[in-house]
Amino acid sequence: MSSGSSSIPHHIAIVMDGNGRWATRRFLPRLAGHKQGVEALKRCARDCVQRGVSVLTVFAFSSENWNRPAEEVSGLMDLLARALSREVPQLQKDGVRLHFVGEKTSLSEKVRAGLAQAEAVTAHNTRLVLNVCFNYGGRWDIAQAASALAARGEPITEASLHTAMGLAHVPDPDLVIRTGGEMRISNFLLWQCAYSELYFSDRLWPDFDGGALDQAIAAYGARERRFGKTSEQLLATPTTSACA
Repeated sequence: MSSGSSSIPHHIAIVMDGNGRWATRRFLPRLAGHKQGVEALKRCARDCVQRGVSVLTVFAFSSENWNRPAEEVSGLMDLLARALSREVPQLQKDGVRLHFVGEKTSLSEKVRAGLAQAEAVTAHNTRLVLNVCFNYGGRWDIAQAASALAARGEPITEASLHTAMGLAHVPDPDLVIRTGGEMRISNFLLWQCAYSELYFSDRLWPDFDGGALDQAIAAYGARERRFGKTSEQLLATPTTSACA
């Protein structure tokens, strides 16, 4: 285990990549891959609870995904609406608190109402905070935070920007996982992942299971998180904090 962190990350963030490729390899419509991606997310949330992870943040739909074929975008919106009505009761029972982070004005009134209701129903749950980044981009998050501060006439500093971000209610992620074999951030949590450990998995998201999660957590636990300090400083002044 590293000197600067617990072996279990407090906050895991995931770029859930590979749904479309998973479907294409099986000669299925891309939307079938997204449906399996929802099932993978349900498994992952349960696995995180079992392993003692407190916060799970997932990249469900980026602001750039509007550029995908109209049929796929429409299907994703319908899938979100159905998933909310079908899965929220179980999430409530499992003690999962939902937060939806992203630009909501471009979403339909039906979708916005569903998001708000899901957040309200699960607001008092404490076992796991599940942040779903939907119509989200890291650059958008920084820009909207700066705009909000400017509108209120508040100075724009690192501390004030942090409090205006979409994930101000949770600590920064300790571990960022990207599935699907790609090795980039893709405009995800650009501010929040400044000191996150990065882990890239070749698994397509629908195939990402508890074993794959354990591999990512094991890799995280083997790393030394220095936050700008030297190894000698960490040994001389141990810290129990998993985030900076």
